[in-house]
Amino acid sequence: MSDPCETTEHHLDRLLRRALNSFDLPDSTVDRLGTALAHSSSLHSSHHSSVLHRETYRHTYLLADGSALTLWELVHSGGRDVRSPRRHELYDDEGDARIAASRLAGSLSDSPAFGDEGMQEAQGDLEMLTVLMSAPPAPLPRTYAPDNSADHARRVLRRAENADRPGEERARLLRAAFAHHITQIFGRQCDVDGRPAGFTLYEHAFLLLDGSETSLWEVEHTATPDGRHMCEVYEDEHTARAAMESRTRIC
Repeated sequence: MSDPCETTEHHLDRLLRRALNSFDLPDSTVDRLGTALAHSSSLHSSHHSSVLHRETYRHTYLLADGSALTLWELVHSGGRDVRSPRRHELYDDEGDARIAASRLAGSLSDSPAFGDEGMQEAQGDLEMLTVLMSAPPAPLPRTYAPDNSADHARRVLRRAENADRPGEERARLLRAAFAHHITQIFGRQCDVDGRPAGFTLYEHAFLLLDGSETSLWEVEHTATPDGRHMCEVYEDEHTARAAMESRTRIC
């Protein structure tokens, strides 16, 4: 049902595109889903007979404000007829999902039991997602590109506006860079002092002439008094993330 390597953004987009009734979801629900950081999907119940195949999946999303939001997906087709298309429906309310499931099965007694058990399972999903988000993802192998890398490092340092940006010692070291690799580590829209702001964290990794590696960590954001774009550069990831957190607790 779910690809462990699939991003939450892609997973949610795929879910909404295939649902026949996605337009029925409240705008407030869709807006909250736009802040999803991670997700967990599981089979909640199933019913298989000669006339109906029905499965109910629970998709739980960890949102930027620390809360969880659950979507219930109903997948059904016409029993053993392999030519019968699989239809997908989405609900953000457990009661609506139960009614839809019972309508297909013809009896409320055949529908999945939601209620308190479903709430406990959703809470368990939230706890699991929180753990997943706190663990660093497995790094992908880097492919360095020799492309005026020393000049690229110089430009990154030049556009940094923070007073504690890397100094001349790091700049001298990066003059020996002959290849580099850029990775977006983080990207999120947040509210800062009641205004929308965007945060993006990049790692600029450099391969030096002696075979060693070093990185610059660039934070791009719009959490400025006038909403303008600002660039900050740090020597390590921890300091870069701390700088983001100092501007908003959401990120």
